[in-house]
Amino acid sequence: MKNGYLAFAVLLFITIMQGCAGPVLGDVHDSMTGTQSGYLASVAVLDSLALLPPPPAKGSAAMALDEEVNRKCLAFKGKPRWDLAAQDAVLKFPEASGTFACALGAPITAKDMPHLYTLLIRTLADAGQTTKKAKDYYSRARPFMVNKEPSCTPADENALAKNGSYPSGHTTIGWAWALILTELAPDRADAILARGFAFGESRLVCNVHWQSDVTAGRIMGAAMVARLHADPSFRADLEAARAELAAVRARGLKPRRNCAAEAAALGK
Repeated sequence: MKNGYLAFAVLLFITIMQGCAGPVLGDVHDSMTGTQSGYLASVAVLDSLALLPPPPAKGSAAMALDEEVNRKCLAFKGKPRWDLAAQDAVLKFPEASGTFACALGAPITAKDMPHLYTLLIRTLADAGQTTKKAKDYYSRARPFMVNKEPSCTPADENALAKNGSYPSGHTTIGWAWALILTELAPDRADAILARGFAFGESRLVCNVHWQSDVTAGRIMGAAMVARLHADPSFRADLEAARAELAAVRARGLKPRRNCAAEAAALGK
């Protein structure tokens, strides 16, 4: 119970400090990873229901904060940040592999960095399993279901309505990817972590998650990366990816995305 209150305090603090009040610095379906399985066996998957407090109750101060952040985020509709949020919603590969290319300063492709490419796919599968228990248990309604405003991915709304909002699976994997990539490129840590943070914020802009969903997703993403480091296969792929990145940098390969447009959308 003590740990639950601590997690809830962290959730409330970040909710107050972040959101769509200023420049803005799941979801995860198994089908998106194709035939790739995660690193964690079913017995090793983290229990999101045990690790997270319940989502904010109706009428609570925490829910009022969720609603306020949501109202502010609706203002991004039709703007470049809205378009980037729609792009961030895509977790299919190879599209998703380019999400952190600008922050990393290098392209992430199956050809040039096969171990890193596979690592991203496999951890995506792990994130889907890590968040599933709490999602299914709470079955929290998403913002677009409550406020009746459109999301940035209207084609996905029917599927999302059947997938619990708490915690955010996209945020879980985005934050996990950011932490992993920061290990590989510590000299790019600020840019990578900022992009990982913005990836979670995209779910708010998209009108498919509440702030508390996103905060809980970051908690699960960090917990998942900590757990992955105990897996020898993950550690082996991480070291191979480190060598791949060094080789790509030595060749001077650059991101294939429009990094200037991405920076502008993020208010940088």
